[in-house]
Amino acid sequence: MFKIFIISITTSLLAIGITGCGKTDNDKPATETKVNLITLDPGHFHAALVQKTMYDQISPTVYVYGPDGPDTKDHLNRIDGFNNRKDDPTSWDEKVYTGVDFLEKMISEKKGNVVVISGNNAKKTDYIFKTVEAGFNVLADKPMVITPEKFPLLIEAFDQAEKNNVLLYDVMTERHEITTVLQKELAHSPAVFGQLQKGSIDAPAITKESVHHFFKYVAGNAIKRPGWFFDVTQEGDGIVDVSTHLVDLIQWECFPEQIIDYKNNVEMLQAKRWATELSQEQFTKVTQLESFPDYLSKDIKNNTLNVFSNGEFTYKINDVHAKVSVIWNYQAPEGAGDTHYSIMRGTKCNLIIQQGKDENYKPTLYVEAIGNNDIAADLQMAITETLQEKYPGIALEAISGGKWKVVIPAKYHVGHEAHFGQVTEKYLKYLADGKLPKWEVPNMIAKYFTTTAALKMAMEQQ
Repeated sequence: MFKIFIISITTSLLAIGITGCGKTDNDKPATETKVNLITLDPGHFHAALVQKTMYDQISPTVYVYGPDGPDTKDHLNRIDGFNNRKDDPTSWDEKVYTGVDFLEKMISEKKGNVVVISGNNAKKTDYIFKTVEAGFNVLADKPMVITPEKFPLLIEAFDQAEKNNVLLYDVMTERHEITTVLQKELAHSPAVFGQLQKGSIDAPAITKESVHHFFKYVAGNAIKRPGWFFDVTQEGDGIVDVSTHLVDLIQWECFPEQIIDYKNNVEMLQAKRWATELSQEQFTKVTQLESFPDYLSKDIKNNTLNVFSNGEFTYKINDVHAKVSVIWNYQAPEGAGDTHYSIMRGTKCNLIIQQGKDENYKPTLYVEAIGNNDIAADLQMAITETLQEKYPGIALEAISGGKWKVVIPAKYHVGHEAHFGQVTEKYLKYLADGKLPKWEVPNMIAKYFTTTAALKMAMEQQ
């Protein structure tokens, strides 16, 4: 027997049934109709963050297909929280199916045209393939794949998406973080940056490091993580999870709008992985589970859970040396949160993003001249004559000889949660256009080749 339950929050369905990305059942262009969202098996809070705001193009009625369990219920509670918040509440109307055949039911009913997939990563590649094969557009949370063995299936999914004229896209929120945006802009100002160095294994031309925390607050509430989040066979190693963002930024910043051929342009050089230790008490606090599930027994030693959430790797992309590091701690220090560090080494200066205590744990962009390069006038010109037109209010603050801080007004620091809305708006534009930029699909494939190749090397060398 299956169970159906319906949550009616506000309004009724406004429109349509688009089965692909270009035409509707009544042959109207997509731009003249509403997009209907489906959420498939939500298990990660990112699924809800797509709906933290409303969109003119998206119908308020959203169809949810998933198992009748805590993950689905937690997702619905988050949406309910958005609908009932005091400031700028949303008005989503969630229609929920929780039969054991939820995937087959979603495919057969075709209640919407865009499927949001954010949950157990072990299932994600299969979900993606079956969904695009059935003719749905897909907006997928990272990572799309977590093992080298599943990588060929992801390539097949992109082939199916092209065949069925639907758009498969992943949620790369960090492209919208303002310090990263400005780092990219300045890196392509030859008068300021010169050219990107080639680097070496010991001194990569670009380094990106991300520090995350298992216990933290999202949308004002302490996050509850599912138990499977701590099982790398379900969530994935850190080396294939958060690192997806960092590899994406390296491609996006260093080689904008250039196609990366994973077979010829990417070479893995070295990789390693290691565990974060969690006590039973810490695990219970963040999952609200009283004991470790059986599937974690393989990772428990002396009643301590070892989560292989940490990893780093160095590789060459277009003959440029790059390094990626991902670290997970249990909880951030007081006043801190997840942090990002990045350095791009040019022939004239380094562009550095830091987010430590000196920056009050806020991402801050610095420009550091190299050697005797006098870039002061060119840097000031780049800020005042180019970047201020795009981002009014930004400025420079001299720190010491040859080093500056880029002063960024608070209005541009919208925060990680808001980036989900920005990515969704971008995806809606692509849907209206009926296509992705030519470089996006090959570069998504290159990105996931890089992360899975790093995992393979780390496992072989462990």
